[in-house]
Amino acid sequence: MSDYAAFSAAFPWFFPAVVFVLGACVGSFLNVCIYRIPAGQSVVTPGSHCACGAPIRWYDNIPVLSWFILRGRARCCGRRFSFRYPFVELLTALLFTACWLAFPHPAKALCGMLLCAALIAATFIDLDHMIIPDAFTLGLAVAGIALSFAVPSLHGQQHELFFVASLRSGIDSVIGLLVGSGLVLWIALLGEAVLKKEAMGFGDVKFVGAIGAFIGWQGAVFTVFGGALIGTLWFALALLWHGLFGGRKPSGEPASETAAEGTPAVAQPNTPEAPETDGPIRFGLEVPFGPMLAAAGLLHLLLAHRWVEAYFAQISELI
Repeated sequence: MSDYAAFSAAFPWFFPAVVFVLGACVGSFLNVCIYRIPAGQSVVTPGSHCACGAPIRWYDNIPVLSWFILRGRARCCGRRFSFRYPFVELLTALLFTACWLAFPHPAKALCGMLLCAALIAATFIDLDHMIIPDAFTLGLAVAGIALSFAVPSLHGQQHELFFVASLRSGIDSVIGLLVGSGLVLWIALLGEAVLKKEAMGFGDVKFVGAIGAFIGWQGAVFTVFGGALIGTLWFALALLWHGLFGGRKPSGEPASETAAEGTPAVAQPNTPEAPETDGPIRFGLEVPFGPMLAAAGLLHLLLAHRWVEAYFAQISELI
């Protein structure tokens, strides 16, 4: 450990650079997951290939860079593909680097990276299909509990005896799962009773529970109300956009242009076509809540956890 600290002090840029490249590569894989998992396809086979059937060469499959080098077009047939691919790769790389810089404990940083990767994939799948697969809810919850026992620092637990710290961390994870999922479940039930229709999908219930397994019950509470605030801001911006532009898309922006399937750099998205509306935004419109929850969870993980923990600590003292 002393050698690691000495090397980091001598070359402070090395590990962040490695983590950034790793994040970009993971982001490329997430592009495959975002397309293939909802379609029930393997994320391993077949290999990367263009929509025209031509295989994608390795030098055309470099994360982030390939899209700009090829100017957003496939080399084999010239078809255009979405800017989402380099965006997901760059976003993953930046969040991985943020985790590495935010958490001095490498194991905790790796746990944070896993959570970031899962939240990114779940976000774009939910945007495309209005679903969050169980791999990113139930699977993430199981991973959160297991990692909490293995890495007590994930929940800030420290003790001379590893067993004690591990047990405390695991309990924090289970409580986070129960509080997060239970809180959203009650909100969903109350919303259904008031609106006389389903107000929130059960996938969101499991999703917040999985997030709580990683960031604890305080983080789960913040995720729910922070996600609601982010959703409110999004809706306000949507109303403003419809008021100014009447629901028209920006000129020159393609709706969905793809060139390849099953490849990290140029994987074909599965974006369902939706009719454009020129009228006012409808208040009954279904909006995925998963992306808002994911954004709030990331905000707590990387920045807001200090303030949230201090806030709940003050409430505990008053009680």
